[in-house]
Parts: sequence; C-alpha cells; structure tokens
Amino acid sequence: MSEQTSSHFSDRMTRGDVFAPDCPSRVVIKHVTSTWGLLALIALQPGTLRFSELRRRVSGVSERMLSQTLQQLEGDGLVLRKSYPVVPPHVEYTLTDVGREAAVLVKALAEWVEGRMPALMQKRHSAEDHDE
Repeated sequence: MSEQTSSHFSDRMTRGDVFAPDCPSRVVIKHVTSTWGLLALIALQPGTLRFSELRRRVSGVSERMLSQTLQQLEGDGLVLRKSYPVVPPHVEYTLTDVGREAAVLVKALAEWVEGRMPALMQKRHSAEDHDE
C-alpha cells in the first residue's frame, strides 16, 4: 500500500466515508436506519425499557427480529444491554450517549416523514394511477 493510499484509508477509518463501499459506517447506517433499528432507538429515548416493554412499544416486530436488531445496535455501541440473573430472565436496554445522539437524529427523520404523510401518500397514489 502506498503512503498516500495508507493515509487516505487511515483518514476514512478515523472519520468514516459513507460513499466508500468498504467503509464500516455503511453497516452502522443500515442498523440505525432500518425500520426496527430506527423505532428501537426512538422507543428507548425516554429511558430504559425491558425487552417485553420495548417489543410492545415497537409493535409489529417479532421477538427474533427485535433481539437481532438490539444485538446490532449494541454491537455498534448505541445500546447497552443489562441482564439480571433471575428467573424468568430480566433484560433491560438503555441508550448510550452516542445512541441518544442517533435517536435524536432518527426521531427528527421519523417526524419529518409523519408530518409529510398526506403529500407523500398523494404522490404515491398519483404514481400508482399513472402505472395502470
């Protein structure tokens, strides 16, 4: 690897470069902006929730999918998982400081979408009418 290539790679890995196909930031973006990742981050914004509470809050998600999503977010350093050694198992999830930052951003995106639903749906129906 040339010195210039090595330096460029090092800079990208320090900051991230979402346009670089091999940049790990793409994986984090995928986790944060997936439907269940986005909803889990928003649901955890007010504070710690048990798994069952979080599943009820993020209605429509399977237990397996929510568990997988939380593992990904935990692996990205956005969510903390705390397990208590009791029967039945008691597991709680909390946002990390970085997770709280991400939650603010994805909540703004979700609110933007919600606020524009009438116009977005109208455009969608217009496009569907033209396809027929």
